Amino acid sequence: MDSSEHPELKEALERMWAKFLPQMLERVEVLAFAAQQFNAGQLSDEERIEARDNAHKLAGVLGTFGLRRGTALARELEMLYSMESGPHPAFAQRLVDNAGELNLLITFRR
Repeated sequence: MDSSEHPELKEALERMWAKFLPQMLERVEVLAFAAQQFNAGQLSDEERIEARDNAHKLAGVLGTFGLRRGTALARELEMLYSMESGPHPAFAQRLVDNAGELNLLITFRR
């Protein structure tokens, strides 16, 4: 369904976006912090689990708003942070890049 054909749906989605925007940005901050901690070799299990959970929640909500790229990025982060021993070091830059791209997608959504 195209929301442009249903202005009331578009308005409702915009209200929901405004309501959840601060929470989504906080989740991205958690992911960016986890990436920094990982790169510094200081990511705790609690921080890894928090990052995984935030990535999971972002993947769902971004799909609701049609941000497929955001959902894909968040799912990848969720998968990487789901590894019991943490992400493989080869993915260190990917963690940073995905968090940064998520921030841009959410901040500049139009």
